[in-house]
Amino acid sequence: MANILVVDDELGIRDLLFEILNDEGHNVELAENAAEARAARQRARPDLVLLDIWMPDTDGVTLLKEWSTAGLLSMPVIMMSGHATIDTAVDATRIGAFAFLEKPITLQKLLKAVEQGLARENARRAAASVVPATSNNLATVVTTSGESALVPAIPQGPAVDTGPQAMQSFDLDRPLRDARDGFEKAYFEFHLAMENGSMTRVAEKTGLERTHLYRKLKQLGVDLSRGRRGAV
Repeated sequence: MANILVVDDELGIRDLLFEILNDEGHNVELAENAAEARAARQRARPDLVLLDIWMPDTDGVTLLKEWSTAGLLSMPVIMMSGHATIDTAVDATRIGAFAFLEKPITLQKLLKAVEQGLARENARRAAASVVPATSNNLATVVTTSGESALVPAIPQGPAVDTGPQAMQSFDLDRPLRDARDGFEKAYFEFHLAMENGSMTRVAEKTGLERTHLYRKLKQLGVDLSRGRRGAV
């Protein structure tokens, strides 16, 4: 279950998306314009946002750019529009949108995009929970409640490659292309660990065709020969 914010100036679309996502077990908050969306984002960070592009006061792309500039784009945002051009969709993606859905939105595409967005957010949070050790042999541990504490660091022996892991971390202090590859590798290794190495189930989870997934994993340097338990 996730907290999802739906931003759309059309009442019918807001109600429809609320019913669909609520039936899926999610908590859904509605906003009809950018002002209400800002207030909702400020009250509590949603796990995912469905954001309409064409709105009367401030359009969705402008709001997306505003959040990105202010460092508030910390959740997946799926853009929606029935009139946007390809250039608009590309611009939104460059700013930081996770995906773009063209109206009228089919149930299958909506649920698939939401599932993939939430999977990315879960992987990001899992990676963020692994914090590098600090000085004086202390390490920062982040609990599930969000609290942190300094504890004695456990001495580390030689690194051992145990295959894909559910908990991931990667270095952000590097060029964007390298950081993106690092995130993608962590994302896929997270799902491989959660699915016990099953390429079939990982393909379903990530929305990729199996052959494409295999090529992607090889390209990222994910070792598929380890950490598997005879999964298909």
